[in-house]
Amino acid sequence: MLQNVITVLNTHANCLTNMKNFLIYFITISIFAIACNNNSTMHNTADTTVKTDSSIDTSLIPLPKNFQTTIDGKQTNLYILKNGKMQVSVTNYGARIVSIIVPDKNGNPTDVAVGYDAVEPYTKGGDTYFGAIVGRYGNRIAKGKFTLNSKQYTLATNNGPNSLHGGTKGFSRKVWDAQQISDSSVMLSYISGDGEEGYPGTLNVQVTYTVASNNKLKIDYAATTDKPTVLNLTNHCYFNLNGQGSGTINKHLVMINADKYTPVDSTLIPTGKFESVKATPFDFTKPSTIAAHVNDSTNQQIKFGKGYDHNFVLNTKGDPSVKAAEVIGDASGIVMNVYTTQPGLQFYGGNFMDGSHTIKQNKKDNYRTAFCMETQHYPDSPNQHNFPSTELKPGQQFASTTIYAFSVK
Repeated sequence: MLQNVITVLNTHANCLTNMKNFLIYFITISIFAIACNNNSTMHNTADTTVKTDSSIDTSLIPLPKNFQTTIDGKQTNLYILKNGKMQVSVTNYGARIVSIIVPDKNGNPTDVAVGYDAVEPYTKGGDTYFGAIVGRYGNRIAKGKFTLNSKQYTLATNNGPNSLHGGTKGFSRKVWDAQQISDSSVMLSYISGDGEEGYPGTLNVQVTYTVASNNKLKIDYAATTDKPTVLNLTNHCYFNLNGQGSGTINKHLVMINADKYTPVDSTLIPTGKFESVKATPFDFTKPSTIAAHVNDSTNQQIKFGKGYDHNFVLNTKGDPSVKAAEVIGDASGIVMNVYTTQPGLQFYGGNFMDGSHTIKQNKKDNYRTAFCMETQHYPDSPNQHNFPSTELKPGQQFASTTIYAFSVK
């Protein structure tokens, strides 16, 4: 009988030992699971913190998936650049600026660049050049012809009798190679073949967009060629400092640091003269609203351009530390200062906008609801020998910088 009791007690002891081991195992697994869950939660929170910036209204940022397709056998995409409270989106189709988001005077995020919500509208119909890099020659070349080293070259005439922004399929309708260098910078590259759109030489072009500190968008241009050619690169961003699609820009306040401009003929080709802006509608040496003289029917130049669409001869002498222009949004208080190494600036007041395009946020590109400040060499320079030369030779490197600096007032 005693042996039976001992056997029962041993059995109970073994059970207790097994239960103890089970409880230790269960508690260990539970603690490990809780720790893993907490760690996962922490990582998810960190990811959300990185991707979401409370200073930026994400509803203003176009969806990258709407820009992901194949055009001419090459992949297109959307690249988001951020630095502080400023955000810029760029597509490699045409190396275009799609949006520029900066705070207004009340701290509200405001998209000041006209563009589309997807890549497809950029490819349809006549090119609006919204946000595009234009070239090989930005602006106009008279009658689509120029002579270089005693040889005449013929270009497509896509703007009345003249060639505009590189021709029928210029850089604005090419898919560029893109490399996002950092969260705040993207470099786009394109090789323009010898004879493309009638231009001589194989041209290697690079454009780098950088969102710098203090709400600055910096655009660096570089190019080389294997034959003598002509080159005039610029960005054709359309701005409305009250917000794209928000209404007229005629009450914006404009200053342009230029004592002279280049008057044009009826087809908007420069006459070759430099005329003083003094006592004309083109005097923006002191801040003036666009509306002040834009409809001056007594001025032949205003009539030719149907408003402002003229090149200003900058006083800055290529010094990017000297302000070339300033624009202030009347409603938003957003200030845009322009700095550049280029000798000229094309001020365009949206005279040919007609509301026929649906832009971001389901808005329309109505008449004079945006303006351009295109830093450049002068229009038709290859045919105007008294203008600064736009010839690029083998062994030379073209380099230019433009900065759009945003603040509030």
